[in-house]
Amino acid sequence: MNQKISFSIIAIAIILGTLIFMLHPIFLDPLSTEKQENPEIFVGVTFCGNTTDQAKLLIDRVKNYTNLFVLYSGPVSKNETAMTEISEYSIESGLSIAVYFGDLNSRILQLKNLEWRVTWIEMAKQRWGNQFLGVHYYDEPGGIYIDHNWNETILPYNVTFNDLTYDSVANLFIKGFQRDDGFDVLEKNSVDAFVSDYALYWFDYLAGYDVVLTQVGWNHSLTQDIALLRGAAKVQNKSWGEMITWKYNNPPYLDSGENIYEQMRIGYECGAEYFMIFNYPSFDGNEYGTLLDEHFEALEKFWNQVVNNNEVVHDSIKAEAALVLPKNYGWGMRRPNDRIWGWWGPDEKSEQIWNISQKLIDQYGLTLDIVYDDQTYPVNNIYPKIYFWNNTKTFSNP
Repeated sequence: MNQKISFSIIAIAIILGTLIFMLHPIFLDPLSTEKQENPEIFVGVTFCGNTTDQAKLLIDRVKNYTNLFVLYSGPVSKNETAMTEISEYSIESGLSIAVYFGDLNSRILQLKNLEWRVTWIEMAKQRWGNQFLGVHYYDEPGGIYIDHNWNETILPYNVTFNDLTYDSVANLFIKGFQRDDGFDVLEKNSVDAFVSDYALYWFDYLAGYDVVLTQVGWNHSLTQDIALLRGAAKVQNKSWGEMITWKYNNPPYLDSGENIYEQMRIGYECGAEYFMIFNYPSFDGNEYGTLLDEHFEALEKFWNQVVNNNEVVHDSIKAEAALVLPKNYGWGMRRPNDRIWGWWGPDEKSEQIWNISQKLIDQYGLTLDIVYDDQTYPVNNIYPKIYFWNNTKTFSNP
């Protein structure tokens, strides 16, 4: 998505600044918090435009069949007055809000004269309370991390790390975010940290995110993405959702309205709590951004026929089995030759994991979760049936 470049620079800085200290595993404290048994469902669109008038126009178009408006605009995120005006208009229109901030790190804020973001978050929480859902902080941390070639990054510095392991890199990823004082700002104000991603969801939660959205649309397997994200959220007691994003790299970018409706319906029945459509870029002649009439119609249909339809039960498709992957095995799982943590290609475990995961997905479909071996988050009493990546036997709970 459109924040990849800036995040890559930040991620590279984190790597070079902390890697040497992270060659041994560090035990993590549990990061989970209690969730509501019957969570409220939030449906909305992102605003990626430039002006308050554009935002208000979009709000007026969707306010009757959504309950969330997401300020996902880089230019607006640097304009305190616009942030407040759009947020006020959203709240007055009956919509909760979430906002995007690419940086909350105190050093970066000072460098860019954006210190007001911290006091704005405090103000938003005090003024709008629970209608201020949270902050989208960075974008695609797991996906960018795994798709970046870290060996090439460190090559100019003549640095080698022969002792790197999956455990040490996992801890590097996690601690790199936990050291970011932007997360402290959100935690201090009891504001949830949101992020959308397309890989390594398990580790996004470990890094400190409260809500992770799987990016639906990249021609990935929706069933597998749900298995990975729902499993991570369930075991770590977090919240999850869907960010409907591009299917194509050229116009019209988004999938058809009919397919998007179906993707959201499946997510709803599988337990997702948040549904957002990524509305970028703008077309010439389209005052709403990327969204076309068919996409607005899909949102309205989803709102009326699913979210507000008692005959459609939220979280009715539950996991009946779990596949347990090796601890800290940060493999992308999008294809057999996918990368591991961005440092390595597939290893001797990859083929076996790929084969058993595809077999179990064929067998269980949307009732499979995929989780990780982690003593902090045991799965023994969560799933009726448990499969381990290196054992064809099924372990059933009574």
